[in-house]
Amino acid sequence: MAEHESLEFGKADFVLLDNVSLEEFLANLKLRFEKGRIYSYIGEVVVSVNPYRAMNIYGRDTVEQYKGRELYERPPHLFAIADAAYKAMKRRNKDTCIVISGESGAGKTEASKYIMQYIAAITNPSQRAEVERVKNMLLKSNCVLEAFGNAKTNRNDNSSRFGKYMDINFDFKGDPIGGHINNYLLEKSRVIFQQEGERSFHSFYQLVKGAPESLLRSLHIQKDPTAYNYIKVGGMIKSSINDNAEFKAVADAMKVIGFTTEEVHTVYRILATILHLGNLKFGSDGDVTLIENSKLVAVLGELLSTKEENVEKALLYRTVATGRDVIDKQHTDKEASYGRDALAKAIYERLFCWIVGRINDIIEVKNYDARVHGKNTVIGVLDIYGFEIFQNNRFSSITFYLYLFFFCFSFEQFCINYCNEKLQQLFIQLVLKQEQEEYQREGIPWKHIDYFNNQIIVDLVEQQHKGIFSVLDEACMNVGKVTDEMFLQALNGKLAKHAHYTSRKLSPTDKSLEFDRDFRIRHYAGDVVYSVVGFIDKNKDTLFQDFKRLLYNSSNPVLKAMWPEGKLSITEVTKRPLTAATLFKNSMISLVENLASKEPYYVRCIKPNDVKSPLLFEYERCKHQVEYLGLLENLRVRRAGFANRQTYPRFLQRYKMISEFTWPNHDLPSDREAVKRLLQGCGFEHDVAYGKTKVFIRTPRTIFSLEEQRAEMVQRIVLFLQKVWRGTIARMRYRRMRAALIILRAYRRYKVKSYIKEVNRRFKNVRSMKDHGKHVKWPTPPKVLRRFEEALRNIYNRWWAWTLIKGLSPEEMLQIRAKVATLECLKGQRADLGLQRAWEGNYLVSKRDSPETASSFTLVSSDLQRKDKFMRVLFSCNVRKINRFNKAENRAVLITDRHLYKMDPLKQYKPMKSIPLYNVTGVSVSPGKDQLVVFHTKDSRDLIVCLQGMVPAGESRIGELVGTLLSHFKRYMLQPSAHWDI
Repeated sequence: MAEHESLEFGKADFVLLDNVSLEEFLANLKLRFEKGRIYSYIGEVVVSVNPYRAMNIYGRDTVEQYKGRELYERPPHLFAIADAAYKAMKRRNKDTCIVISGESGAGKTEASKYIMQYIAAITNPSQRAEVERVKNMLLKSNCVLEAFGNAKTNRNDNSSRFGKYMDINFDFKGDPIGGHINNYLLEKSRVIFQQEGERSFHSFYQLVKGAPESLLRSLHIQKDPTAYNYIKVGGMIKSSINDNAEFKAVADAMKVIGFTTEEVHTVYRILATILHLGNLKFGSDGDVTLIENSKLVAVLGELLSTKEENVEKALLYRTVATGRDVIDKQHTDKEASYGRDALAKAIYERLFCWIVGRINDIIEVKNYDARVHGKNTVIGVLDIYGFEIFQNNRFSSITFYLYLFFFCFSFEQFCINYCNEKLQQLFIQLVLKQEQEEYQREGIPWKHIDYFNNQIIVDLVEQQHKGIFSVLDEACMNVGKVTDEMFLQALNGKLAKHAHYTSRKLSPTDKSLEFDRDFRIRHYAGDVVYSVVGFIDKNKDTLFQDFKRLLYNSSNPVLKAMWPEGKLSITEVTKRPLTAATLFKNSMISLVENLASKEPYYVRCIKPNDVKSPLLFEYERCKHQVEYLGLLENLRVRRAGFANRQTYPRFLQRYKMISEFTWPNHDLPSDREAVKRLLQGCGFEHDVAYGKTKVFIRTPRTIFSLEEQRAEMVQRIVLFLQKVWRGTIARMRYRRMRAALIILRAYRRYKVKSYIKEVNRRFKNVRSMKDHGKHVKWPTPPKVLRRFEEALRNIYNRWWAWTLIKGLSPEEMLQIRAKVATLECLKGQRADLGLQRAWEGNYLVSKRDSPETASSFTLVSSDLQRKDKFMRVLFSCNVRKINRFNKAENRAVLITDRHLYKMDPLKQYKPMKSIPLYNVTGVSVSPGKDQLVVFHTKDSRDLIVCLQGMVPAGESRIGELVGTLLSHFKRYMLQPSAHWDI
């Protein structure tokens, strides 16, 4: 059953109505229509009401709601029936078909397009290019066929004037791989005549209004539909279809499908030919028939790619073979007009059939081998013409008789209504009959429901020797002139006693029928009056052989291929062709056999009103359709004792949560026993019956009660499942995190061990290496050991340094510390720090600077040591002193561990100034080559000296001076309060 819709929208499934009656059926249908719910169910049959407005219920989100769902799981929709057909085809590998039926204007064509769109949307999940191409061509073919096969009628702006059955082939994966289209009985008489307020086929108006000027000029066509007799017959009534936009859409669709540029242009030439044919006028000059506007003959010759004189001869003469002689018989003006109209109809019909055949050539399944690719299955979609019926109570008496006189239904509509009789018979056999047989098959006792079996009407039309088609064929085969009135007389003779046939002769008092013209058939949909006018001619479908030869001899290969019988010689004897009625009957029998071999799904379309209003629901109009579509009989059979039935597994799957004996799974011997226990626990055992494979529920109230209990339990189950699932997710996350942490820890340990092992391997023998491992490359550490590596490198560097200095004397150690201090302080600040040479420190004693005065300095140094008690000399050197007047004088500097002395070398190094070392707050040196040094003191009486010029050329002592002082302060004194400026 359909769910997820509240009762404010009525019953989504008519099976659930409280009372089965026509009034309640229509009341529910009206309520759903007014609430915008245009789809309903009768079991598994979709009832569709034309909304006459665009509805936002066909988007991608809606497709996803119905994809893979059962019929009863979502509100009624075309997508549900399309998905059911697709699932049956894919799961059970069974051919299916969707039969769409209803009146003209009830929405059959739109329904078929939505079904096609849904199937295209749910297939090809892997997005294969070939499948997308096939899907695109199948969808585009609808656009082309509508342009050439649909027309505006008084009932419908886009009425299908032909029958269409499309097979869509699928591979074993369920992807479309091709298709095939069958067309039935194009209403070709519409090419030359339309009723008031109607139009011819869309293609003519699209060409005239939408084609570019250059194309129209090449076809000698004006951009004015009223200029052409064939398409202005019904009056230029505005249509909801945009002909200009549709012309471009159809042209693009033909290119996508695969029509060549030459083929498309030939189509336009044929349409233009028909328009020009309608403007041909015939007159007579005595016994000679003439073409009054002969200029059009040249245009026709150009468009048909043939000679002008051949066109004129075919229009005015008929070639007749009498024995061995061949003569040209001239037409009268009436015969010429008849031939012209017959040619126009035949050309358009051949064009339409050629378009269908060309599409089939392109979309048919190619290179498919069932042994390699698996069995391909089919979904058929039948969009057939609508039943047309005339209702007396819709007109006044005067209008009624005028309508009968001018617009009694013709041969084409008789065939269309016969087609609908065949489909209704199929519906009866496959739905109503099977419905009742199901009770017998399941062993359920029930009361038989009578329904109208229209086999008697089908026999009335197609029965051998007695049917209307047989009588019509016999009349057409008689020698001599046979009239439509003679055909009616033959019908009256053979069908006088038939309960569903009558005429004015058989019912003399029935003034709704015209003598020698009308007959009435009581169809399953109601009484329909037909006029026999044109039956003989349309059944013979006569087209002079001259026209066939003319078109076969065209230099246009496409046009030539449309008329293969034109190659026959006029003297060649051929078999009598089958009549239009016989061809149509055979095609209908073949169609019904094809549908019967598949699993059928039905869409029954209803037209709510005749004024195309989205708000109006005409009660009597809909009542009539419900009656003749057999919807109430279908409902009664469906409700015959039991409103609902489901297989035991499906019933359990839906309702098992209601009972403790079946939730979550039962342990009973069979599903049937489990269903019994469930229903007994709910107290419904008195309202059900148990079949062999299904459970049958008598009243809808039981279904409603089960649904309410299920809805209540579903909420609790959902909460329970959410709790369990959330706990499961949390535990899964915890286990994943814990596992990841364990793996991470193990991996880190592995990386750490690997790194340490590698370091140990590389530095294992560094003690015996000449450079103590300085050349060894360190391995790249893992992230976690980067700081450890830095510490390890420091330890190694300290060890390496220790191995280098452990054998040095105390004096060498002092020099090393001084050099290290210089490097730390001045690295990057000066180019030459003097690190490569040996630092002597006390240069005035070493006799390098002034050998002649070295002895004098030694005496002075000894006196100062006794006086100031210093332990050792840190640095001594000759310098140039810069005074505040920027005058330079030669001086000497002596730095001990206690004082800084400024001496005069010219006076045997007499001390001139003594600064306690603790008063020195810092030293500033210049970055250049001048070796300028400033000793900063606490009393701001800084000492500025320059070493350049007083030391050997190229030798820098700045680094030695700074390093010696820094090393001394770090070792023996606290860090000075001020920083050392460099």
